Amino acid sequence: MIDYTKKFTLDREFYPLKKIDISIESDRERILSAPAFRRLQKRTQVFALELNASIRTRLTHSLEVAQTARFIAKSIFSKLKEEGLQKYKLDELENAFVSTAEMTSLLHDIGNPPFGHFAEQTINKWMKNNALPILVRFETKSNGAQNLKEMLAKDICNYDGNAQAIRIIAKLQRLNLSYTQILSVLKYTRGAFEDKPLDGKPFDYLKKKPGFYYSEKDFITKIQEKLEVKAGHRFPITYIMEAADDISYLMADIEDSVEKGILNLDEVYNLIKKECEKEDDHYLLKIIDDKYKKAKENEAPHQFNMFFTLFRAHLITELVKHVVDIYIDNHEAIFNGEFNSALLEFDKQSKYYKAIEILQNISVKHIYQNKDVQELELQGYSIINGLLNIYKPLIELSSDDFSVLLQDKKIDCFVSMRLIKRVSSKQIVAYQNDVKELDKENYEILEWYYRTRLITDYISGMTDDFALKEFQILSAM
Repeated sequence: MIDYTKKFTLDREFYPLKKIDISIESDRERILSAPAFRRLQKRTQVFALELNASIRTRLTHSLEVAQTARFIAKSIFSKLKEEGLQKYKLDELENAFVSTAEMTSLLHDIGNPPFGHFAEQTINKWMKNNALPILVRFETKSNGAQNLKEMLAKDICNYDGNAQAIRIIAKLQRLNLSYTQILSVLKYTRGAFEDKPLDGKPFDYLKKKPGFYYSEKDFITKIQEKLEVKAGHRFPITYIMEAADDISYLMADIEDSVEKGILNLDEVYNLIKKECEKEDDHYLLKIIDDKYKKAKENEAPHQFNMFFTLFRAHLITELVKHVVDIYIDNHEAIFNGEFNSALLEFDKQSKYYKAIEILQNISVKHIYQNKDVQELELQGYSIINGLLNIYKPLIELSSDDFSVLLQDKKIDCFVSMRLIKRVSSKQIVAYQNDVKELDKENYEILEWYYRTRLITDYISGMTDDFALKEFQILSAM
């Protein structure tokens, strides 16, 4: 039975409100006011350290995703009205349904580190090469402790922006969002400490990436139980956010590549046309021919904007209708969170899926593999890797020395005494809250784990320009 009142509740960690609409508006205000959200304006989308304000940042991308999610959510609601909202207990939840989809989209990238996904790989490689050898030294006296050690080894080498978003919301910023809003951000349902399921296994798509860390495991379990979402399952609104994100990506990077001078309008048109002809795709070819012809009727300075505006609006409208139909047709599975696919990827025989593949392939071949883009990624690698090396002494300390350090007392490692002063006080408080109730048996290993999280929190929470500046300062460059 589909009953949305079980998903949209007043529950939150502290000070729950008394009406659902007020609770939802409170979430909206908290998100828009959050420092982690504002920092997205200085985080790269594709082009790191970009000075051209017309090029997308994580913030402007998130705004576009939020608008598309709003469009999808309102369209779904309109369709469900035809069946009768009371059937799904949705008659008083339109604002909650639409706003949660919109706000989840604003939050979806807040865990992404500076310099984008390449930085995620950099962090994980550094952890494998530098943190794991430290973890190996910890002795384990029971099978339980050994299992814990193995879980933590996986966890620290599985940094992911989705999992970091949950950590930021729950602990680093302590936004005290409703459980409804928090769980809608959980895009992937596997813990970073768990193995990735093999293709064809249950929930292989929903668990293809880490969605939360060991540090938030109990918190996620509590929310899932409260909202009646089974382990490994998704919250229904998350499918909308994911679809909006996928749609927004399709033309954004191609459009920015023209602004950057990597491609021009004619090259974009010819690349898409060539791929359409190669794949025998008449659907996308017809759209771009029409929009290109209309764009060319305008003066030269406006042709580029006209083409992308018309193309984007047409494609978004049709793709939104497509994902809405899939949502409605698979309503019960999506409501239960067991629908094991992205909405846009579900029907691989559709004309829409073929069009999406063509646009994605063009971005991969002609933008992401561009020399200038890869040069920026390599610079990001050097910066993130360098910062982790600089802060490494903090995770090499004993737990006793680190405890003394936080009391502002002297220890032998004079470098650590100076490094700790640079770490955010909010992140230190999150660490202290994590370790204050640890049991004695596993204290040493868990304290080290949370300390490693602390350093990762600090560096991954930097903006592109701050990370560059910090690296230059501490490297005496």
